[in-house]
Amino acid sequence: MAKALFGHVVAPAELRVAEENAVLRARVRRLEHELAELRAQRDAAIAHELLSLAGDNEPALA
Repeated sequence: MAKALFGHVVAPAELRVAEENAVLRARVRRLEHELAELRAQRDAAIAHELLSLAGDNEPALA
């Protein structure tokens, strides 16, 4: 009857797996955020390089 009142009793092994799962999900979120930041930095560097190359193609005024 107590189980019916408190719901499913979770085994310690199941708790450990659930905790490990939560830790791994948090790590994945951090890594995805870091990846997005690195991609943005890379894209900005590429755009800067392309703009600097495009600026060098203008004829010099004599």
